Amino acid sequence: MHEINIVPYVDVMLVLLVIFMVTAPLITPAVIDLPTVDKAGQPRVVPLEVYVKADRGLVVRSRDRAGAIVSERMVSRGELAAAIKEVRGKNAELSVLVGGDKDARYEAVLQVMDELRRQGVSRVGLQVKLAQ
Repeated sequence: MHEINIVPYVDVMLVLLVIFMVTAPLITPAVIDLPTVDKAGQPRVVPLEVYVKADRGLVVRSRDRAGAIVSERMVSRGELAAAIKEVRGKNAELSVLVGGDKDARYEAVLQVMDELRRQGVSRVGLQVKLAQ
């Protein structure tokens, strides 16, 4: 009857296991040196902020370079396009930050981002609150 002797295979596997166990701690991981910045510069363009509330309402907020709120108004989905066109008329390089209430639906945030894309806004970011 035909038999396969697996003893030599087990011996080879144990030798390889010992080799890998000995050499693994000797391998040093690659170190990446990232650039550091002491102070971040002010953005060239102050972004428009669009907040999606939990009830799917929208708040459009403008700030000045110092960060103070210049204007804030509630808009509906239909009025968002007009609000973007109004702000874009003043600023050709419009950038928009989209923020959402933690209970807002992800779908509502994506609809706002889709409307911004339709209006030709290419610089869109998501606004987050840093964890403490």
